[in-house]
Amino acid sequence: MAVMEISVVPIGTKEASVSKFVANALNILKDEKEIKYQLTAMGTIVEAESLDKLFDLAKRMHQSAFDKGAVRVLTDIKIDDRCDKELSIEGKIKSVEEKSGL
Repeated sequence: MAVMEISVVPIGTKEASVSKFVANALNILKDEKEIKYQLTAMGTIVEAESLDKLFDLAKRMHQSAFDKGAVRVLTDIKIDDRCDKELSIEGKIKSVEEKSGL
């Protein structure tokens, strides 16, 4: 299992708000049956079985901003991938919460 944080930012749009672009990118994730995701204030966290699946999702999410009219798109991606033990969004959060006493 691999976890990716992605932030797709359209540049060169007529409005300062990017929420319609984020919503369009999220619609791609909603159609995926085996994908877990969590929207945050600064990006979206996605969990998938393989890096190939995450890269495919990132490419489609990036393209979705062009499809909505952006003339330039900046996409930041962070990937956490482990082969020594199971990895999940919930597991990562739980580990930090346990160590911080939350």
